[in-house]
Order: sequence, then structure tokens, then C-alpha cells
Amino acid sequence: MAQPALAQSTRQQLKTANKFFGQENYRASLPFYEQVLAKDPNNAQALFRAGIAYMSFDKEKASDYIYKAQRLKKNVSKDVEYWLGRVDHLNYNFDEAITHFQAYNASLKSKDSRKKELAQLIQHSKNAKVQFNSPKDIFVKNLGPTINTQWSEHSPVISNDDKVLLFTSRSDNMSNAPAVSADGKTKDKNKIAADGQYYENIYEATRIDDENWEKPRSLSGVLNGKGHDASIQVFDNDTKLLMYRNDENGDILYSEKSGADWTDPKKLNKNINTPAFESDAYITPNGLTIYFSTSKYSEDNTLDIYYSTRVPGGDWGPAKSIGSAINTAYDDDSPYLSRDGKTMYFSSRGHNTMGGYDIFKSEYDSVGRKWGRAENMGYPINTPDDDTYYRLSPDGSYAYLSSYRIGGYGEKDIYTINYIKNAIIRGRVLSSRDSTAIPGAELVFSGTQADKTALSYRDVTKPFSAEYQVNVLSGRTYQVAVSKDGKNIETQEFAVPISTNDSTTIEKNFYVDYVDPAGPALAINPIYFDTDKFKLRPESITELNKITEILKANPGINISIEGNCDSRNTDEYNIVLGQNRANVAYNFLKKAGIAETRMVTVSYGERRPVAPNDSPENMQLNRRTDFRVIVKEGESMPIMNKPASGATNSSPAMKSGMAPMNTGTRSTVPLQPGKSKVKLEDGTKVKTKVDEDSDKVKVKTKGADDSKSKTVTKDGTIDAKAKDAEGNKVKVKTDND
Repeated sequence: MAQPALAQSTRQQLKTANKFFGQENYRASLPFYEQVLAKDPNNAQALFRAGIAYMSFDKEKASDYIYKAQRLKKNVSKDVEYWLGRVDHLNYNFDEAITHFQAYNASLKSKDSRKKELAQLIQHSKNAKVQFNSPKDIFVKNLGPTINTQWSEHSPVISNDDKVLLFTSRSDNMSNAPAVSADGKTKDKNKIAADGQYYENIYEATRIDDENWEKPRSLSGVLNGKGHDASIQVFDNDTKLLMYRNDENGDILYSEKSGADWTDPKKLNKNINTPAFESDAYITPNGLTIYFSTSKYSEDNTLDIYYSTRVPGGDWGPAKSIGSAINTAYDDDSPYLSRDGKTMYFSSRGHNTMGGYDIFKSEYDSVGRKWGRAENMGYPINTPDDDTYYRLSPDGSYAYLSSYRIGGYGEKDIYTINYIKNAIIRGRVLSSRDSTAIPGAELVFSGTQADKTALSYRDVTKPFSAEYQVNVLSGRTYQVAVSKDGKNIETQEFAVPISTNDSTTIEKNFYVDYVDPAGPALAINPIYFDTDKFKLRPESITELNKITEILKANPGINISIEGNCDSRNTDEYNIVLGQNRANVAYNFLKKAGIAETRMVTVSYGERRPVAPNDSPENMQLNRRTDFRVIVKEGESMPIMNKPASGATNSSPAMKSGMAPMNTGTRSTVPLQPGKSKVKLEDGTKVKTKVDEDSDKVKVKTKGADDSKSKTVTKDGTIDAKAKDAEGNKVKVKTDND
């Protein structure tokens, strides 16, 4: 007995679903189709109609359902090829969409009026394919679930300070409550439109920060009437609101600010509002011209854009067409003018749209006094579905947009549109073996634009510091080829995140498997500090001794001593701490005999990190003092002499494979007049003798493996002998300059 009852239940659910479907109340039909499919997953009719109903809410599911319906029952509908074309187009399968449209067109009689629509749909797919294959470098971002719901949100209006957003929603006070209950009955009929969804109402949200908004409040008092009400524009320093209300097929009204709320809306005059459909408008900043959309003057009730002017203190004059460069035989809507009045943005179903409404722009020809040819704004601003209500932010740096697109929260959502900007990438190239700097290394960043056009950026690391800097288009992964003396060292991938401003700087050091065959480069390395301290560490004294030797060997070189911090404290505190870190190095070098006139100090506080302050290791890299050779404007980096004392680890003994000398990077004993002995960590014993004038240095080493070396440096000439553990001997005599 259960089977007939189950069948009867399924028939009733299918009947209810078909009733809503016939009323084009697609959202209300879906729960009942899903109930049918839960019991009968191969019900072709339920799959087919549910697929059509899903096209506004879930395009991928719509495709799955319609294709499955056709597989189960090839002729599930005489229009199945049409709907397959529509759903393929929305899912970016443009070639398949064209094939289905052509198949459906072939099934129609020669005089069938639907052939005109098919020709247009085929052209849309061709247009979409062109736009999709040549995308713009644009970042489209959903405003998020605080603003967008499963219902339709559109018509964004932003205040002059970019802190308050007015918009229109078909939700029930920003809730996700269904308009139809589980038994198929409409809830509050006063809130429900003919299509079974809630009427449009105007909402207001206040910005918390760049990413977040406070919960929107409904302006349900005087602004929201019994039917559809939509936001259009705030003007006169945000004291007036232009809005839409569906009186007399749709009219344009305005309201004035009254405290925290708005006054009762009033209609614009009859030169603007007619018995036909007026949908959207824009008033210029001087208040003397209004552009608006109306169906009054078209033969088939499609929208066109008109304008009207007035004298100060007067009312709107007769409407005039904006011209054929913008208006088409299809709907042209949602006019919006750039602040300088030179660019008109609008939505259109005509021109070379990708499908549905697309955003276009037209430039004003001041000589010919007319608007120029409409230009499609391209993908990803535009999609195969409706894209409307393009509105620039107050400073013009980005825009708002209403759009049906894959990945949204429901139907139409509000998005922001940002052009992807360049980012500065800077850092150093270092050896992965010993972290020594590699000056003269070439870096080539290779990537592609969104449309696959090749990008290439190049720089060569500076002498001594091995620093580089490139200005690259952000939001993509680059292949970074590092080479030296024309020979490739290695290639690394580096992902640059999206930047939507012109001030993004990213610090990136490249560590490569490279050792200079001529020996370590003459480098001035940073010194590092403990947290919140500016006391010199033992290894910092070693590095400062090396810097002392470099400066003494190069009396024409001046340096900038630059203090840096991590981000643990305030910027003001870190500026002081950074200055103290610069001063302690300055004082050491001054005491070591470097003239004050050769050194300057500066503090950057936390403003010049070499790594993100997101880990103890990275913060340590930022607690440092840098030493930069000062190069006068118009001059190149001078060639620097290597210290005769070998303080830079670049003596011929090292180049010849001998045991290392007592150098500034290995020994904690400064090279001062007199004798010294030291035993290194690897067991090597080092004896050093420096004469009174420091012009002669004798270094003897004896390794734990019985290797030996003797090096005498005098007046820039090095005389070195060495014997390794196997008894092999090496002699070197050379001028160290």
C-alpha cells in the first residue's frame, strides 16, 4: 500500500513545483523539485525544470541537471537544445553553447521569430569567447556575506567619505528566510512580489575597515514603500538621495536627509518620469544635468539613455537622447559619469556584450560635442551573465559593481573592481652555502599578463651590498632566473600577491647555490641586536672590526649607518631605538679611528623590514644596523680596495685552499699592534703579529690535521706559504691591490 501513496505524494510535489515554475517563481519551485528527485532521482522532467530554475542561483548545478535530464530522456523538452546552449554559455563553455544554439536554430521554421534571438545568442557566445581569452588585469572581490545574501543585492551607492554604503536587497531584512514555506504557501504577502521573492528595499551599512562592514540596517521608514524601492545616487554632499520606486511602471524620486533618516520621497517632474519605465539615473556634481534610463521613446519598450538640463533654481527641461553611439536596439541602462565628466559608464544588452548586461564606457568628444564609440570594459568586469550598476569610489581608485557570477552568495551580488597594480620587490642575492652577498648577479623576473602577454623585469645586484629592486605587476607567479657573468645559476618561482595600490613593497632575498670562484666578495654586512637592545654582540664587534679595515683601506669611501627594528613597539619608540643602534656602531667606528666626517647615521625604525615580522627568526633579521656606501648623485659605485690585513676573508691563502688566516669573520681578536694567539672552533691555532705602524702583519696557522700556513703582509704585498695534511705545498706572492 506504501507505493501508491508514495507515487501520489511525488505527483503532488511535482504539481506544486510546476505551478511555481509556470509563474516564473523559480526559487519557490526548487524545494519541491528536490523533494521529487530525492524519491525519484531519474525523473527527467523534474531534473530539466529544476536545472532551468537553478540558472540564477547555481549555474554548475543547473548544467548538471539539464545534461542529466537529456541523457535520461533525449527529447525531455522540444527546447532542450536552447537551454543547453544557455547553461553552457553561463558556464563559459562558449563553443558548446554555439553548437547547441545552432542545433536549436536548425529545428525552427524559417520564419520563426525566435531565430533573431538565436542569432543574437550565438553572437554573444562569440563575443564572450573573445573577451574571456583576452582578460584584463583586474581584481574582482565579493563584498562578503554581511552585505550579500542568497537573494539579489545591487545598486551600490557610496558616500563621499567612502564610509557609508547604500544598496538594494531582495532579502527579508537581510535574512535568509524563504519567502515560501515548506507546504508551498506564501508567507507575508505584503512583502512578496509576483515572482515569489521579497520586494526590493534599500539598506545602509557603515564601513568598519577596508574588508568589513557593520550589519546593514533597513531604511524601511519613508524610503521603502509597498513595492520595489532601490537606491540610485547620493548628491549635494550626501544630503539628497536619488532612488527608484515602481510607481507607474517605475519612476525616479528623490529624498532629503533629515537627521539620521530621510524625508518622504518626491518624484522628479514629467520630463523625467513618464507612464513608461524609468529605471536609473545620475545627476552631475553641479546639479544641472541628469542622465536617466527610460523606455518611453523606443518602439519595443527597451530602455535608452536620455538626458535633461536645467538652469540654477529651475526644474528639469525636455529630455534628449544621449545618441546612437551609446543607445542600441536593446536595453541601455544605468548611466554613471566620471567625476571629470569625460567618461560615461553604462550597462547594455547591445553592442558587443558577452551576454545579458555588460558594462561599457564612452569618452566625450569635446570638439565634436558628442559621445564616442562604446567600449566593452572586458572580462573579468563583465561575465556571460548580467553585470550592472558600475559605480566609482569617491577617489576613483576602484569601483563597485552588481553582478550574477559563479562563486557568489546567491543571485546578484555586489563586488568591488580593482585594477591590479605594480609592487616593488627588493632584497639581496646571497649564497645558500654561507649567506655571503653576491654582487653583480642578474635577476630576470618572467611572467605573463592576464591575457598571456609576456612580462619581463630585470635588475643586477649592486656592488658590495648585492641589493636589487624591481617594479613588477602584482598578482601572479614569476620565474626568477638568477645568473652571474652570463651563466645561469638557478631559477626559482616567486609568487607576488595581488596589490591594488601603488605603494606595496615586498622584501625578498634569493639564496642560490653559488660560490664566487675568485673568493668571497668584499661585503659590508649588517650587525644584529637582541630584542629591545642596542648593545653590541661579540659577533657584531667582529663585523665592525672588518668594516674598520675596509674603511681604512678605502679613505675615499663614506658610509651611511642605518638603524632598524622589528615591529614589536610603536613607530615612535622604534625610531629612537633604531637611532641608538646606529649610534653604537658609529661610536665604535669613531673610536677605531674612522673620521666623523665619513659617517652619517639615520634611523628607519620598523619601516624597512627585510622580512615579514611574523616569526622570531624574521624579527631577528629586522633588528639590525645596515652599512651603506654613500654614492654621490651622478657617480657610480667606486672600486674598493681590499684591506691588507685580510679582514674580508679574501686573501690568496683562502683562494689557494690554504688554512684560513686570522680574519675578521673567523677570529674574535682585533688586528691591533702587538702579538696575539687564538684557537678556533675547528682546533686551528692562529698566531698573529702586527708591527707598530700596522703596515706589516704576520700570521701563522696550525690545523688539528697538521696543516700549516704562514702569511706575511707588508705594504699591500702578500707572501704566503702553506702545507696541507698530505704534505702538499703551495706558495703565493702577490699584490693584494
